[in-house]
Amino acid sequence: MSDLRLGVSSYSYWHFSGPKVTIPTVIDKASASGFLGVEVIEEQLDSLDNAHLNKIKRQAFQNGINIYNLASSQDFVWDSADLREENLEKTKKSIDIAYQLGAASMRVNAGWWRDENSAGLLDSKGWVKPWEGFSNDDGFNWAIESLKESADYAQDAGIQLLLENHWGLTTTADGMLRIIKAVNSPWLRTIIDTGNFYYEDDYYLAMEKIMPYTDLIHAKTYPGGGTVLTVDIDYARVFRMMKKTDFKGYVTLEMEGKAEKDIAVPESAKELRKTWQEV
Repeated sequence: MSDLRLGVSSYSYWHFSGPKVTIPTVIDKASASGFLGVEVIEEQLDSLDNAHLNKIKRQAFQNGINIYNLASSQDFVWDSADLREENLEKTKKSIDIAYQLGAASMRVNAGWWRDENSAGLLDSKGWVKPWEGFSNDDGFNWAIESLKESADYAQDAGIQLLLENHWGLTTTADGMLRIIKAVNSPWLRTIIDTGNFYYEDDYYLAMEKIMPYTDLIHAKTYPGGGTVLTVDIDYARVFRMMKKTDFKGYVTLEMEGKAEKDIAVPESAKELRKTWQEV
């Protein structure tokens, strides 16, 4: 039985609140905890200058850590062509950053029906309701067009784009499949976030639908209760699903609980490894 290829998201140490935990610090913590790699949240980088990115890449190498994925953020659900173009250019810049870091892949989002007057994530069930005068078809068409161009750019850079089930158009497995099939590029595949199919009637069935298109798994844990929501995830079931489809990629630990991070992250990793060996 092969070992679990377990990495950690830099998000596990910094939930976009409080003092920023730097990527060099995350690399040190990941190495000390026996992770194979780090998934870097772009917003957690102190600088996007090549010199800074090169220092991070060197530090990771010296600590036996693979930076295998960059998690970028974009939103293509805008009725303004200028705003969609702005997000497209941002995505291309992120692809350049992933290349500079030596990452083989990059997380992308499709977008959300979200504005300054919209309800929060829980009340809106994932920001899925279109704005007045628009339909979901509009949103999907905008995202598909933008992601096609993003995939072409990523192909030239050799960066695998991975669409995550990250609310909005990708709140459901069917929404993800609509985008993947319409873009129809080997350079756009998927990430399954185990906690983000929250609004599906059966989130294991949703994972099964997406698994054949998946190159990366986000394993959410919630020690101390979730910072946004808490999902009861049967990781034995998830791991059996992965093994059934011969998934060989990284699993990224995303510790999203309120517990103290330096304790909760290695404890979560220990539990995931234990479950993997029991399956």
